[in-house]
Amino acid sequence: DLDSLEQFPFSLGYANVSPFQKLLILRCFRVDRVYRAVTDYVTETMGEKYVQPPMISFEAIFEQSTPNSPIVFILSPGSDPASDLMKLAERSGFGGNRLKFLAMGQGQEKVALQLLETAVARGPWARGQWLMLQNCHLLVKWLKDLEKSLERITKPHPDFRLWLTTDPTKGFPIGILQKSLKVVTEPPNGLKLNMRATYFKISPDMLEQCPHPAFKSLVYVLAFFHAVVQERRKFGKIGWNVYYDFNESDFQVCMEILNTYLTKAFQQHDPRIPWGSLKYLIGEVMYGGRAIDSFDRRILTIYMDEYLGDFIFDTFQPFHFFRNEEVDYKIPVGDVKEKFVEAIEALPLTNTPEVFGLHSNAEIGYYTQAARDMWAHLLELQPQTGESSSGISRDDYIGQVAKDIENKMPKIFDLDQIRKQLGVGISPTSVVLLQELERFNKLAVRMSRSLAELQRALAGEVGMSNELDDVARSLFLGQIPNIWRKLAPDTLKSLGNWMLYFLRRFSQYTSWVTESEPSVMWLSGLHIPESYLTALVQATCRRNNWPLDRSTLFTQVTKFQDADEVNERAGQGCFVSGLYLEGADWDVERGCLIKSKPKVLVVDLPILKIIPIEAHRLKLQNTFRTPVYTTSMRRNAMGVGLVFEADLFTNKHISHWVLQGVCLTLNS
Repeated sequence: DLDSLEQFPFSLGYANVSPFQKLLILRCFRVDRVYRAVTDYVTETMGEKYVQPPMISFEAIFEQSTPNSPIVFILSPGSDPASDLMKLAERSGFGGNRLKFLAMGQGQEKVALQLLETAVARGPWARGQWLMLQNCHLLVKWLKDLEKSLERITKPHPDFRLWLTTDPTKGFPIGILQKSLKVVTEPPNGLKLNMRATYFKISPDMLEQCPHPAFKSLVYVLAFFHAVVQERRKFGKIGWNVYYDFNESDFQVCMEILNTYLTKAFQQHDPRIPWGSLKYLIGEVMYGGRAIDSFDRRILTIYMDEYLGDFIFDTFQPFHFFRNEEVDYKIPVGDVKEKFVEAIEALPLTNTPEVFGLHSNAEIGYYTQAARDMWAHLLELQPQTGESSSGISRDDYIGQVAKDIENKMPKIFDLDQIRKQLGVGISPTSVVLLQELERFNKLAVRMSRSLAELQRALAGEVGMSNELDDVARSLFLGQIPNIWRKLAPDTLKSLGNWMLYFLRRFSQYTSWVTESEPSVMWLSGLHIPESYLTALVQATCRRNNWPLDRSTLFTQVTKFQDADEVNERAGQGCFVSGLYLEGADWDVERGCLIKSKPKVLVVDLPILKIIPIEAHRLKLQNTFRTPVYTTSMRRNAMGVGLVFEADLFTNKHISHWVLQGVCLTLNS
């Protein structure tokens, strides 16, 4: 049960196992600690330098380069070599006109080739230029033309250099890669390494350019904030809903903003620091400008409130970013760059998620996924040959699975009969029922048809199409075929669990048709749960003569743990079940959010009561607006995945739950 099990000696006669055997034991009992244990294993057997990314020196890259070999930067999120290259150009005498930048995109092909021609030209008036083509992955096909142009250049100007930046991409021409100098830039892993890299690029002159006494401390706060928002990304959807490219240019611009505002305050002898403007420009404009998700922007706003304010200079109650028995993250005392660098070097190499405001459980999900990714890569590196030695052939197994699913398929609903049954003046929720049944029928028909066709194809009666091949492969791997997935509600379930869920959906629809609307609605069983909630509001507005555009939903968590405990329908609104709480726990007795138990990532929420209400009458206190998502993948960059927002009662400040990434999901 220890948090960092790999750092303690094993008991029960396993104390003398070799480091590699220790990895094998961890693999069996604590998958989430394997990733960290592998890091320790590499450090122990090979040395620490193999687990710490090297600091990239652009001078060293320039020295190794030649006019005939391009320099290719293979980018990872959060890295941007352009600003470093500009600084190198200035230092090497290639500033101003001698460095050309071009961001690749549609219509830029000819411009790029013209710039290349000018840059390589030799002659009495020619001055060799540097040319940087950014985002080459956007024009992979055109790179073939670039490759031919480079082959035709036999005697380039001795000062000419070609710099290319690209995301990792499959179609990048091998010819360019073979003759180029390849540089992989990635943001450092861990808070300490991230801050070290940031300070590595700040010159002492940059820290001296502002006369305000608070400037150097605020640059440290900004560097800490910059590291925190980058490090949150590795915790997946608990960190950010969308993976953002926060990079060095954001930090540089924010440092300029600090310089401008603090210099102005100093010159006007104003003792106050303009916190409101700084928070808005840093949190809402620069970093917030990248955040396209409203819940992600809420996280940035909370960080601004936590890290910026007069309280960080309070001498009676010193400010700490985070503190526990082992470590203390605070603003160092000092007025030269070396003091701040010393403080960063004194920080531990690894840090717990609590430093970012996350629960320690957040690490479990991240490390488990990291270990699985590592194994997947190791499997891919293995020789891909070998015979299957199991008794049953692949086709027979797929045939058995297809037959088994076909036998479980329910009958489709007779929509005409149900419409007659409902009569003329049907309620908004009955309209939702008809829409849901129509979608369910489409899915059931598609499943039955593809299963029947697949069995005929396996028997050799018809040809195997690409579509059927995809169904066969999915059934073999225990996954949901893509053609079914397109017609079903979003899910992360495996095929076996999904079939149970599919049949449970059928039974809910059947009882809704034959008896009446369920007293407790299993929300996960609806294809579009939002439409049911909208219909609820609509029905209540009709009943009470409220204007629809001024009505909203309000939620209360009941003490019922199971749908069977609910004996009667909700007077206004409805009861819903099937919600899971992620990032926190629920205290049933006190009816409020509490901290998660160690190693428990998700808990069932008791039955939730959803009540439509007029917006002007809704006045909430001590409640956390909690997003409810379809799956634990939360909301994507297109905004798909959010169902509604629930109101959960809390005794703690809401910033606590915002930073912990608390949400509700319809599928576990």
